[in-house]
Amino acid sequence: MSETRELSYAEAIHEAQILEMGRDASVILIGEDIHGLTLGPYAEFGPERLWSAPISESGFTGMAVGAALTGLRPIVDLLISSLLYVAMDPLVNQAGKLRAMTGGQAKVPAVFRCGLWHGSSYAAQHSDRPYPLFMNSPGLKVAIPATPADAKGLLQTAVRDDDPVMIFEDRNLAHERGPVCEGDAPVPFGQARVHREGSDVTLVAIASAVREALAAADDLAREGISVEVIDPRTLVPLDRETLLGSVRRTGRLVVADPAHRTCGAAAEIAALAAEEAFDALRAPVARVTTPDVPIPFSPALESKLYPSQQGIADAVRRVARY
Repeated sequence: MSETRELSYAEAIHEAQILEMGRDASVILIGEDIHGLTLGPYAEFGPERLWSAPISESGFTGMAVGAALTGLRPIVDLLISSLLYVAMDPLVNQAGKLRAMTGGQAKVPAVFRCGLWHGSSYAAQHSDRPYPLFMNSPGLKVAIPATPADAKGLLQTAVRDDDPVMIFEDRNLAHERGPVCEGDAPVPFGQARVHREGSDVTLVAIASAVREALAAADDLAREGISVEVIDPRTLVPLDRETLLGSVRRTGRLVVADPAHRTCGAAAEIAALAAEEAFDALRAPVARVTTPDVPIPFSPALESKLYPSQQGIADAVRRVARY
């Protein structure tokens, strides 16, 4: 097994990019004002592989799709996920569909890094968690790392994938530290991570909700409630077998997701359990999500919206009573 050392979530992302650029000369970086990366650890790659783009998400996203079609493997830094809305056409209509529309003749091996800035008082136009939109766009893969090790491993896997991959990076975790393997450490897509085994309730958590879910599970264990905490890691493809296997063992399911409630990832996972493990359920499925409201600027108002340790623990207690 590779040796590990402590890295932050943000450091792990940079390590993955540097490793992949060193491994494959076709890997390039595209983003706004990234010319500063020509200094420091990226200096060896030079401006021909660090493409600094103007503030035009639609423009440089479309450019990345074109670059991928020529054989390059762009990593695109979209910085703030809310800005994806102005890049929907190249992402959904081009990147996601060209392989199918050409009968497999065209490939779009591009990675789109999308920052989730909720909880930062960035207000409504910069605080969205729009990954459910892209779960509903066939041809795109969707990954959401919740630990430094997964931030590195999922990004490495994404760069090597011949399909377009959207990685949503929860910036609330940027300074979280954890063990990360030295060298190559790709994490397979479609393989959930069981952070904690349990027998009473299955708790599926996404992005920064994983941290809150693990803290809640610790509290609940002291009350005699055994909680299994699972991070899907990728929403497309989704590890249905691990999720359903856990629900069939525990008979109860809670999903914690910092995205909005309606048509979200939590709704999809709840529907999966209802359709394919209904006979095992001993309680209604519970969702702990962000309400369907624009995100306010006020820290006092915003801080109450997202799944919290207390809110998750309360939901688990409710289903555990059945």
